[in-house]
Amino acid sequence: PEIYSDAIAGLRGYANSQLDNSSIVFSAGFNRRLFAYIEKCSDFFPDAVGHVKKRIILKVSDFRSSQIQGTFLAKKGVWVYEHRIESGLNCGGHAFATDGLLMGPILAEFRDKKAALTSKLYQLCNQVLANKQMHEYVKQPETRITFQGGIGTYEEERVLLDYYQVDGTGWASPFLLVPEATTVDEATRKQLAKATPRELYLSKISPLGVPFNTMKDTHSETEKLARVQQGKPGSICPKGYLVSNTEFTKVPICTASKTYQRLKVKSIEATGVVGDALEQLKSDVYTKACLCEDLAAPALIQNKSESKRIQVTAVCPGPNIAYFKDFFHMDAMIDHIYGRVSIMHDALRPNVFIKEIDLYIRYWVDQVNLSMHALDNRKKTYFINFKDNLLAGIDYYLSIVDTKFDFSKHDLLKLKETLTMRNQEFSEILLN
Repeated sequence: PEIYSDAIAGLRGYANSQLDNSSIVFSAGFNRRLFAYIEKCSDFFPDAVGHVKKRIILKVSDFRSSQIQGTFLAKKGVWVYEHRIESGLNCGGHAFATDGLLMGPILAEFRDKKAALTSKLYQLCNQVLANKQMHEYVKQPETRITFQGGIGTYEEERVLLDYYQVDGTGWASPFLLVPEATTVDEATRKQLAKATPRELYLSKISPLGVPFNTMKDTHSETEKLARVQQGKPGSICPKGYLVSNTEFTKVPICTASKTYQRLKVKSIEATGVVGDALEQLKSDVYTKACLCEDLAAPALIQNKSESKRIQVTAVCPGPNIAYFKDFFHMDAMIDHIYGRVSIMHDALRPNVFIKEIDLYIRYWVDQVNLSMHALDNRKKTYFINFKDNLLAGIDYYLSIVDTKFDFSKHDLLKLKETLTMRNQEFSEILLN
């Protein structure tokens, strides 16, 4: 039965725990079955004074996503405590690109529509609670709007807090360089400190088939290539957390596993493809990494685990870590975030808004190139809409940069010049 799936079992374990003031984050899209199960868990509902023991945080990519998921939960009497917006591409781990929608316009929509959305959800939620004869909220509960994705300076932080009025921000990847904060082995941490934008890339290594931000030449990557050269590609799949493929088997298996890769390559070879085309198809199969094992390895090595398994390390930083060039103590990182000192001295680092634009332009170009051999009308329409959204976002920034962004005159001038340049360059790229 579906109530014994890993996701619902995990949620049930949290819901039945003795925690009385905590939150759980739901990310990677709208899972109706999982959300529906929340209704069966009493700790997600208010008590007589409006206190909720276990709060819901939704990680979302845009306002529409928040609206749909928030309404679904409100219709079950469940309140969303925090809407956590994440940049589609300027983030660590799995990346869920928008259709060219940039963070500035997305944040502006949240700022302008937050009151209307929360008022509507509050009325709906209380109506459902009354119908269920449960405790209603005595007043509209708090709703936090937060943002994460590529923030690197105090000035960028202030624009998000002051102009876009977010209630909080997340700085994640830079803390991979803070030994007190993250469990990363020293070799991987040194590699991260030396990494340039070229070493940090959006890869195809995830068995889930979702673009995945990672770093080149990790231990995981070198070991994976060595197994391919030895004629033994794939992982033994000891944990099986990411099993999802039923192309060749009734029971789901992982696309990074030895079993899947052997069967997939055999099926490719049977099609009669030869030469470079065959090698490219095989390379696409072999690129998948065992994330269950390899992402955990840095913590095991750092804590001197006596695991009998060979510990092969992978890491999933956001692109922003390329501009932090050393190890830092926790207090130094905190001082940097709050503007008391600056630990970033890379003059070539682009503004957070520009970096996201560059990532989206590169993503659009790459996707177009991959689709050129089969560019049907549906894909063409998608790419045209994506480009229009991206250009509209750049125009939006150009319309407010002089009056709304509190950067230095030098940084504002550089930002405006770069926006104008990107607008012109991207406009001239044609979709043939």
